[in-house]
Amino acid sequence: MLNVGFVGLANVGKSTLFNALSKQHVPAENYPFCTINPNIAIVEYNDERLDLMTKILNSEKKVNPSIEFVDIAGLVKGASKGEGLGNLFLENIRNVDCIAHVIRIFTDPNVTHVNGKIDPIADADIVNLELIAKDFETVEKRIEKTSKMARVGDKEARTETEILSALKEHLNSEKPSITFLRGERTEKYQKIIESLFLLTEKPVIYVANIDESSNETTTQKIKAFREYALSRGAQLAEIHAKLHADLSDLDEQEQKVFLNEYGIEKSALDSFILKCKQALNLITFITGNEKESKSWNIINGSTALQAAGKIHSDIQEGFIKAEVVNFEKIREIPDMKKLKELGYVNAEGKDYLVKEGDYIYFHFR
Repeated sequence: MLNVGFVGLANVGKSTLFNALSKQHVPAENYPFCTINPNIAIVEYNDERLDLMTKILNSEKKVNPSIEFVDIAGLVKGASKGEGLGNLFLENIRNVDCIAHVIRIFTDPNVTHVNGKIDPIADADIVNLELIAKDFETVEKRIEKTSKMARVGDKEARTETEILSALKEHLNSEKPSITFLRGERTEKYQKIIESLFLLTEKPVIYVANIDESSNETTTQKIKAFREYALSRGAQLAEIHAKLHADLSDLDEQEQKVFLNEYGIEKSALDSFILKCKQALNLITFITGNEKESKSWNIINGSTALQAAGKIHSDIQEGFIKAEVVNFEKIREIPDMKKLKELGYVNAEGKDYLVKEGDYIYFHFR
């Protein structure tokens, strides 16, 4: 299951966004550190392709995909040195797959800003630098350990110390770990870096928390922040968190009516899930039979054999072949029998590269 941690300064709307996406009602008050212990929600989300496959296959059960959200206490400058909730905040995001960095752009005068003014780029930099500072500390501690081992002749420790020293300099220049030797890491380098569980090694989605304001100042801030996110190779979602939170108790059809009035085509959850998949380089494939239909997320570029292992190791070990048809063809001809008769269901081997929206039926021993 995917898990995403919401980070950001205090009073930027993290808990409001959490409520909008999860349909929960955690406190979202106008004071710093309203959230102390992390709020956690496991949220099912719809996939209309899965809905149609369940109908076509007449499945008894449909298993929607799920995502876990972790709403973490607001950060302040100096958190890496213990300010605010300090290390409590930072440790709570160490095990998430992806970081959703919430940035305040909304202009509500009744919600105080911890730094006295709304400056999205400055706010983002504060959080980024605190994460980098924490990673610097983590790398420094590991170097202390490996350098002692290297001095007594441990060759592996010497190699690791050299790698970590280069990474330390990279972090010291205020660059995140994820950009260190990007595209040039050997398997050994990658294994060493992954063992550190660095905060800035995680993919980031910036969430611009906007409102209905369309004045020139707000428009310029949104434009500047789009460029900021783009320059860092990060995904950006623009979400009116308060509006979506206010509508979260309505049924799906009622929500659509209200969102259409604001010119919003997708729900906050649908938009956010798409950004998560893009940030983590994930695609979705579907399996199903008369008993159960289910969708699965997998790394883009995965083979049919790897997809089989995602479901169960027995299917992977006993793999014979995969019958595959892409959902776009299923949408066109929603009848599996006809699709087979017309030759649109292909028998693929272990090395077949799974595509977004593939329906796959695995044959195995």
